[in-house]
Amino acid sequence: MRHTYQIHGMTYPGCKTSVESALGNLKEITKVEADLKKEEVDIEMTSHISVEKLQETILNAGLHYTINMPGHEKHIVKAPVDGTGIFNCPMQCEGDKTYDEAGSCPVCGMDLVEQPKLTVATKYTCPMHPEIIRDSPGSCPICGMDLVPLEPTESEEDKTYHKLLKKMKIAALFTVPIFIIAMTDLVPGNPLLKVFSQQTWNWIQLILSLPVVFYATWMFFERAYRSIITWNLNMFTLIGIGTAVAFLFSVVALLFPDIFPDQFKTESGTVFVYFEAVTVILTLVLLGQLLEAKAHSQTSGAIKELLKLAPTEATLVTQEGDIVISIHDIKKGDLLRVKPGGKIPVDGRITEGQGTVDESMITGEPIPVDKTTNDTVSSGTINGTRSFIMVAEKVGSETLLSQIIQMVNKASRSKAPIQNLADKISKYFVPIVVIVSIITFFVWKFFGPEPALVYAFVNAIAVLIIACPCALGLATPMSVMVGVGKGAQNGVLIKNAEALENLNKVDVLITDKTGTITEGKPSVEKVVNASEEFDAKLLEYIISLNQHSEHPLAKAIMKFGEEKESTLYPSSDFEAVAGKGVMGTVEGTKIAIGNKNLMEQINATISEEIDSKVISEQELGKTVSYISVDSQVEGYVTITDAIKKTSIQAIATLQKQGIEVIMLTGDNKRTAKTVANLLNLSSFKAECLPEDKLKIVQELQAEGKIVAMAGDGINDAPALAQADIGIAMGTGTDVAIESSEVTLVKGDLLGIVKAKNLGTKVMKNIKQNLFFAFIYNVLGVPVAAGLLYPVFGLLLSPMIAAAAMSFSSLSVIANALRLKTITIN
Repeated sequence: MRHTYQIHGMTYPGCKTSVESALGNLKEITKVEADLKKEEVDIEMTSHISVEKLQETILNAGLHYTINMPGHEKHIVKAPVDGTGIFNCPMQCEGDKTYDEAGSCPVCGMDLVEQPKLTVATKYTCPMHPEIIRDSPGSCPICGMDLVPLEPTESEEDKTYHKLLKKMKIAALFTVPIFIIAMTDLVPGNPLLKVFSQQTWNWIQLILSLPVVFYATWMFFERAYRSIITWNLNMFTLIGIGTAVAFLFSVVALLFPDIFPDQFKTESGTVFVYFEAVTVILTLVLLGQLLEAKAHSQTSGAIKELLKLAPTEATLVTQEGDIVISIHDIKKGDLLRVKPGGKIPVDGRITEGQGTVDESMITGEPIPVDKTTNDTVSSGTINGTRSFIMVAEKVGSETLLSQIIQMVNKASRSKAPIQNLADKISKYFVPIVVIVSIITFFVWKFFGPEPALVYAFVNAIAVLIIACPCALGLATPMSVMVGVGKGAQNGVLIKNAEALENLNKVDVLITDKTGTITEGKPSVEKVVNASEEFDAKLLEYIISLNQHSEHPLAKAIMKFGEEKESTLYPSSDFEAVAGKGVMGTVEGTKIAIGNKNLMEQINATISEEIDSKVISEQELGKTVSYISVDSQVEGYVTITDAIKKTSIQAIATLQKQGIEVIMLTGDNKRTAKTVANLLNLSSFKAECLPEDKLKIVQELQAEGKIVAMAGDGINDAPALAQADIGIAMGTGTDVAIESSEVTLVKGDLLGIVKAKNLGTKVMKNIKQNLFFAFIYNVLGVPVAAGLLYPVFGLLLSPMIAAAAMSFSSLSVIANALRLKTITIN
């Protein structure tokens, strides 16, 4: 049997794959096909499965989607208020793999990081009576105060931090006394020996070390053991081996001192023990983990800041009056009142009133934008000093703010190609370090000064402790996460890390004209016949034909018809010819409107008089379409579309950066040449069909060029998908945005300058991180092995090695966090 279900909450192709994989694991299901656009899933099954079981299967797979029978009300499954309950490795060891509980990565051993919560709080409480919790706004039944949104409880990231902080306090409490006891050996006439013997003090060190080893830092040994049995060798393998060997050596030395040679013994006859080295090393590693946990919460700060923009409630306009409702109760078509200073609750359009809206949190532009009737407004932006009523058009996950948050979250967890190098090195890193440690031991044992065995033992442990594969692993993901967030705060949405890397390499930018270079808000200047007189009948023909078209030029014609109060007639046989125009039948008359190529295709006759007038208009940079009535061109329509003020500045900046800018347009050659001259563009191509744009991108790529394509329409989608970097205008079509790797929220070419600068600075930051990590390990391991001892007499204590290892990872994270302070304008 085969059933079709509604499924809600999917936003990316990866969601589709996850759903198909999760449901396909049920033995009764033989085939699953999810449709992202239709929000449907077709399931073939051998026996009936209840919707409840399907929903349970989806949730158990860690997916927060809702599945319903067709026609049922849409209910989005909301993540828990205190977090998503979905975790992933910060080093992306297993790609996009996620876990449903906190813990450590089975590959690298690092603490898993909870994915940021992408929804706002949905429950409300009384500030005076916190035991009162409701699903919607209202008043407290006890004191009558207005309920306020319930603050999220502690996130898993914060729980991990506080758990590590508690362990750090315990580790420090016991490690400091051990360190003091050990260091007094360096004081002449050790005063502690007047209290107890050296053997007694060694026993005290052992007792004090037990809480550190077996409670505060026991997780490191668990991770080391797991890494060895799975052969996923990592930083904790080295720490575990090094400290375990030192600890076991010390315990055996304490219990059976007679089995050791004299060179391991002190003047008093006791064997040198390393409890202070073990506990200090483990405590320093724990400190590094604690600081990393704190830093990880900052790297996802962009998503947290975006979530703060999301309003929690709205004012619904009803016949009975205004009522305050939860943001999740808003439905498409609801009328909402936005008060002065209030956040706009969802995406929609103003139906009554006007206002000045601060959109800086979405576009990165500080100047408020004037809005009036029929203008669109976006969720999370802030109204000025006037009130207006809007109609809800996009709610929930459909709003621009929600899409930005989801895109930032997904991009933050994507892998940049440059990371492949670090991954390859990390794979062989630990075995190489272990081999170097063994070689170090034997070299010192056979060629080192007395006591040779002690030197061999200590230096071999120092090699294990100082090596830090995590610094290599963190170098790229940390920079990507912070960089993507920085872009989102400036209106540049990056779909994946590869796009960030490629932005730094771009040497050719192909840009569409309409809606990209120009405002994309065309307006009809005139509709005239051969005598250059306004022709009402021609206008009626073309508005009747274009009433079914979504093209910007069609909308401009329809608007002009409304202003002229023209009569609208039924039309039939409507056909849009890509890159040429439209044709159909109005009141039994065959009508076509478009460029000269369309006129030639339908064999329409063009008089020299009309043709010369059209050429004159085109030379002024205007777009002109011929109007054919029964295969005879009777007139034309002139459409203007102003060049964006930022386009000239942006193109000049990109050219200074060495990027060749090429304009491709479906418009005629004369109009294209006029626009190109205004923009100082030497390269342009007119009368391009979608396949022409695609072909040009392919030709440039064949020459070895890294090509970026900027566009906003459906006709740009093939070229956007083919380009190394597809850049969509946020004001464009959903198809264009879906086909691109970068979306510019504001939709102008200055955004490309920002994107290019962001890519350059992020890649510079990544290379700095990789340099720090490589140099640290390349220099640190030989120094720890004693390479400097023959010349300078310098040796590296295992404790110093532990401190260096911990802070190497921290330095990489700190450097990545510097991206928060950069400017990309």
